[in-house]
Amino acid sequence: MAFPPRLPAFSPGFTSFVWGFCLGAYIWLGLLAIGVSGGTAFLFALVAGTLIFFYVRLFGADPLRR
Repeated sequence: MAFPPRLPAFSPGFTSFVWGFCLGAYIWLGLLAIGVSGGTAFLFALVAGTLIFFYVRLFGADPLRR
């Protein structure tokens, strides 16, 4: 009997980085789209991406079952 392959397991730090990077890029592109200057948009997106990373890293995981 053949079993389908399992999905890879990603560490919480990696998934937090992906969330922070993707949402930070989304914010950066959104700020550029509404006419904010490039440097200001980058700094806001960098700060927002970092905060999103830490929020997801600290509060994003399910509590462990005993």
